[in-house]
Amino acid sequence: MEPASTNRRRGRFFRRWSALREGMYEFYVGPYRQMFKREQQQEDDLFMIAVLGEALGVPDPAAYYTAELMPAVWENFHAWHRRVGIPRSPLDHIGCC
Repeated sequence: MEPASTNRRRGRFFRRWSALREGMYEFYVGPYRQMFKREQQQEDDLFMIAVLGEALGVPDPAAYYTAELMPAVWENFHAWHRRVGIPRSPLDHIGCC
């Protein structure tokens, strides 16, 4: 066989193989995508409460360790407090609304 013919066949095989993989991925993951998103949001909400617990008035024995995570959650704070049903920012030192 010629190398060009072999390369074309190999390329066609890899394209078909990747299309099959993508199709199988959608077949198995597609129905659960909404559930995965909901679970991820619940996990993120729990993380926000763990990090911001002391600032929200919940006694937190690990506040010293979670304080250094606060800058990581500032950018998602507005979306979080709107999603959990708090219309205005519950923290005095964060005026996002």
